[in-house]
Amino acid sequence: MLDTSRDPVPTPTAAPADEPRGCLFALSQPPLMIFLGVIGGLLLMAALHDLFLL
Repeated sequence: MLDTSRDPVPTPTAAPADEPRGCLFALSQPPLMIFLGVIGGLLLMAALHDLFLL
C-alpha cells in the first residue's frame, strides 16, 4: 500500500570519512603482489637448489 503520511523523510547518514585501511587493502595492490611473488620464487628456487643439488 502507498505510504501517504506527511512524516519527514529521514536523511541517510553520512559515511565515516577515511576509514583506516588494513592489511588486506595493501595486499590487493598489484605491484606489491608481483614483488612478493618474485621474492617467493627466489626463495623457492634457493630452497630447491639446496635440497636437490648439494
